[in-house]
Amino acid sequence: MSAKAREVAASTLAQVLLQQRSLSGLLPPALEKVADSERGLLQELCYGSMRWYPQLQLLLNQLLTKALKPKDSDIQALLIIGLYQLRHMRIPDHAAIAETVEVTRRLNKHWATKLVNGVLRNSQRQHDTLDETLKDLPVFTHAHPKWMIKAIEESWGDKATDIFAANNGHPPFTLRLNPSFAERDEYIKALPTSLDAKACSFSAGGFTLQKACDVFDLPLFSEGGVSVQDEAAQLAATLLDLKPGQRVLDACCAPGGKTGHILETEANLAHLTALDSDSRRLVRVEENLARLKKTATLLCGDATQTEGWWDQVPFDRILVDAPCSGTGVIRRHPDIKLLRKPADIVKLAGLQLAILKNLWQTLKPGGRLVYATCSIMPEENTLLLERFVSETPDANEQTLDVNWGIAQTHGRQLLPSIEGHDGFFYAVLDKAIATPS
Repeated sequence: MSAKAREVAASTLAQVLLQQRSLSGLLPPALEKVADSERGLLQELCYGSMRWYPQLQLLLNQLLTKALKPKDSDIQALLIIGLYQLRHMRIPDHAAIAETVEVTRRLNKHWATKLVNGVLRNSQRQHDTLDETLKDLPVFTHAHPKWMIKAIEESWGDKATDIFAANNGHPPFTLRLNPSFAERDEYIKALPTSLDAKACSFSAGGFTLQKACDVFDLPLFSEGGVSVQDEAAQLAATLLDLKPGQRVLDACCAPGGKTGHILETEANLAHLTALDSDSRRLVRVEENLARLKKTATLLCGDATQTEGWWDQVPFDRILVDAPCSGTGVIRRHPDIKLLRKPADIVKLAGLQLAILKNLWQTLKPGGRLVYATCSIMPEENTLLLERFVSETPDANEQTLDVNWGIAQTHGRQLLPSIEGHDGFFYAVLDKAIATPS
């Protein structure tokens, strides 16, 4: 018999809480443990509980007389899941409580049965009192950790509230159409009206579906004509200004969405190298390219150094999709609220600068480098570019004459948009050609 969705959800979230593991790595094997009919509930419980975790943890602190021990992180996770159902799901309260309490028995933690039942019933009875007690706490109202609220408000002022709302929403189901297969408007017209497909505003090949579906049911998906990719991520290939015969490097390429888009945008490149430091993630890139019927040279290597992967032949174009805090894609990876810490921003900025400096030496004079992150933190974006440009005499930043994002001192920032694109940052740097002395 398949394990109940709530039991597997509690065990999965316990690993996030106790071991600081990523939900994206834990969820795929977890889904294999439940029946097909329960997979949707399992995903909703995991993602939703993480999305609202800061708020739910405050509620739990009010309801518990003493904190649970680390060894009982599964009960901690189960209580969070129970509160999520009561606060944010349409499951009847009596059913949510009964099913959640039953998990204590399935976990063989009978001592927790009374505790879980009491906490959830008190939450139900004291709903309005709890709201009144916590209403003035930003962590409760915005459902983000305190440090992140402060950082976002300091960086984005009156835009912060919209950012919090976008982060707490469900991401849109956005796809990219390869124009060599079909014209976007005609493709959209051919889709069932029940999907409510709409063209993206900024990406020429992008469209969103208001109703999610199995992508393999979409026309041209299996043939490689359609790919899942957020609109903000679709802007990278255009910024590269690709031309036939160029040598291109896609650095930090996994899972390969931008790699495929580069090859779709310019079919006559001389060479495309797709570099990533994780060999396991390169398997995903290979699978994605195989579906698109595209090829590239996949290399496992460290972007902070050239030894072991660069053949000393300069690149005409480089895309640096740098490792980052992911603060622009929290709605897709809500466990970022729990896993990310303030010190990570400083550490990541150091890594990003090291990657930029190293890859710059592999760029041909007259070539172009596009720097991208899915972060909204200035320390990883415009402030980082300011430092790099000031320390790199042959780096000429190009002003982006586009109809998207917010112009920054350096680069351009897209903020996460409700029912729209993710948060993304882009900057374009051209390498000066040395003049004869």
